Amino acid sequence: MRKLINSPDDFVDEVLDGILMAHPEQLRALPGAPRVLTRANEPGGKVGIVTGGGSGHLPVFLGYVGTGLCSAVAVGNVFSSPSAEEVLAATKAADTGRGVVYVIGNYGGDVLNFGLAADFASDDDGIETRTVLIHDDVLSAPAEAAATRRGVAGMFFAWKCAGAAAERGDSLDEVARIAGLAGERTRSVGVGLSPTILPAAGKPTFELPDGQMEIGIGIHGEPGSHRGPLESADEIADRMITAIVSDMPVEAGDELVLLVNGLGATPLEELYLLYRRSAALLAKRGARIHRPYVGEYATSLEMAGASVSVLKLTGELKPLIDAPASSPFFRQ
Repeated sequence: MRKLINSPDDFVDEVLDGILMAHPEQLRALPGAPRVLTRANEPGGKVGIVTGGGSGHLPVFLGYVGTGLCSAVAVGNVFSSPSAEEVLAATKAADTGRGVVYVIGNYGGDVLNFGLAADFASDDDGIETRTVLIHDDVLSAPAEAAATRRGVAGMFFAWKCAGAAAERGDSLDEVARIAGLAGERTRSVGVGLSPTILPAAGKPTFELPDGQMEIGIGIHGEPGSHRGPLESADEIADRMITAIVSDMPVEAGDELVLLVNGLGATPLEELYLLYRRSAALLAKRGARIHRPYVGEYATSLEMAGASVSVLKLTGELKPLIDAPASSPFFRQ
């Protein structure tokens, strides 16, 4: 295992220390809850947005706490859910009297602990919450079981749109509706080229022989839908876009947001190869790319590979995706 770490047991907390030391003007840790990060200057009178999940996916989840994005985040161990107590602390910190929307990926531990925190927040503190689960990973379940799909890089679109809606003063129900709308109109597909290594375990999360790829792999190494010889960038993009448009038809006149995301160890040049082919395929269908995003938006430590996400815009989502936003990891 070749990693720039100290003690595996201290990995998450030391990473958070480094982030807070580097960005004190934007982020702060909640006193008494060092795994809960909030905006350094959260304005009052707006709906709070809380997210959270396991570490190992920077900039997901804590990278999207900032202006026009989320209000607070609860951070778990690597690939593990934060506790209900940490989620509750984040909820209290994000609440300014107008309620809190949870926008999270569809993972069992996160769903359970955010659900418990919502109950505690309502019963003990009178905080009204709404929960929006993002399940954009097309190949993690068939269309008839879409509600069971995983949330991956497309979660970014929900945070971006919901954050903009909250920033302009929308109500609790409206912010939740918009987050849900963005999630429902997003599809993602990933490809893995090499496994990731958990700091505490010191061994790969899965085995992938040299010269092989896995289409549909999850950000924790969950099995995909196709494993075979490594193909060209164009052939891989063809597979991913085909899966996306088969599940969410793209037609002439559609305005899209296209996100090509690196999983942690893929050169930016290779991401642009995937963008090139993906954008061309969508253009052939008569669609227009309204806004591109290329880079690392949801990683899996040092996993080699990438994902492609497509958001089909509506008239109300377009200004929200375009609205200014900033965090230590994202600026628009």
